Amino acid sequence: MAMLMSMVALTIDSMLPALAQIAQDLNADHANDAQFIIGAVFLGMALGQMIYGPISDSFGRKPAIYLGVSIFIVGDIISLMASDFHTMLIGRVLQGMGASACRVVSLAMIRDCFSGRHMARVMSLIMLVFIMVPAIAPSIGQLILIFAEWHGIFWVLLGFSLTAVVWLALRQPETLDIEKRVPFSLANIWIGIKETINHNSSRNYTIAGGIMFGALVGYLTSSQQLLQIRYGLGDLFSVYFGLLALTIGLASFANSRLVMKINMEKLCIYALCLISVASLAFFLMSLLFKGLPPFPILFAYLMIAFSGFGILFGNFNALAVHALGHIAGVANSVISTIQTLISVLVGSIIGQLFDDTVFPLVIGFFFCSTLALVIVLRVRHKYGYSDMN
Repeated sequence: MAMLMSMVALTIDSMLPALAQIAQDLNADHANDAQFIIGAVFLGMALGQMIYGPISDSFGRKPAIYLGVSIFIVGDIISLMASDFHTMLIGRVLQGMGASACRVVSLAMIRDCFSGRHMARVMSLIMLVFIMVPAIAPSIGQLILIFAEWHGIFWVLLGFSLTAVVWLALRQPETLDIEKRVPFSLANIWIGIKETINHNSSRNYTIAGGIMFGALVGYLTSSQQLLQIRYGLGDLFSVYFGLLALTIGLASFANSRLVMKINMEKLCIYALCLISVASLAFFLMSLLFKGLPPFPILFAYLMIAFSGFGILFGNFNALAVHALGHIAGVANSVISTIQTLISVLVGSIIGQLFDDTVFPLVIGFFFCSTLALVIVLRVRHKYGYSDMN
């Protein structure tokens, strides 16, 4: 399960050191177009997340994953053989559509087999891998580039996906019994979609989560240009990227302890205030350096901001689905799809505004966190704090 769920992070982060090389080889029109190689995966995820949950409920978990990995492999081969930039993007969208099955259905398989503390124990083991993959994936991509061109990364992704699905086929029994499967019904899916969207609290937390995820996507799409090229980190880019990824992971782990003592909405408000205030202060400081402050200062700011991100994502998702437990499967798909679509839009705007300075990223972080804070405060003013345990 950890290997399957890691496909998304590996597909995105291992590609970062190769973005400039791919864009140059495939004759991208503009330097910022390389960002679309990352954004296309998120777009594919948004399109795919909505379909695999209902498919797995009707036809079984493993067939849904087989379908997703098959689509992923097709997309990987298209990208591997691409001779122009647009073909590359088509392949990346398909990779995102396929990999989203691994994320959505793997969680359902774990829930089929475990509950309560046992599920928490299994998820904790998986989260250890989840934290490590984004941290080491750029280093894997950088290592591949030492021995091969960017095509080698797609060969590794192909081998990784085949290994995962063969392991699933041979070692993991189907977790959803036939008698528990429900007929595939577009009407039932549509009812769940409408209920999720029409629920005020769920809708607002979904939007807030999507906005903040968009800020992170903006960082992912522009980090290689800013850190590796503009700040001249070179091969050390993957090391610093990994440290920032670990910051998010450690903050997420800390959040798992904090939520037992502090209300989740309050944690979200604290984290959003932290990101907003830090971004405003860092922006004012950056003015003194004409948009390129010393790297240690930038790195310290990013660590502070990413600590806030690590607290936000789990809490926003839990708050969004809290009132929709009776349709949790469809609700999760709807929430994930809407958040990913918002994040693609917001992240693309931040990324495309990149101008060889930190300003677009920092301003993006400030406005995203401030807008999300306004949304959360309005929800709390209207509905008060929840009593979630």
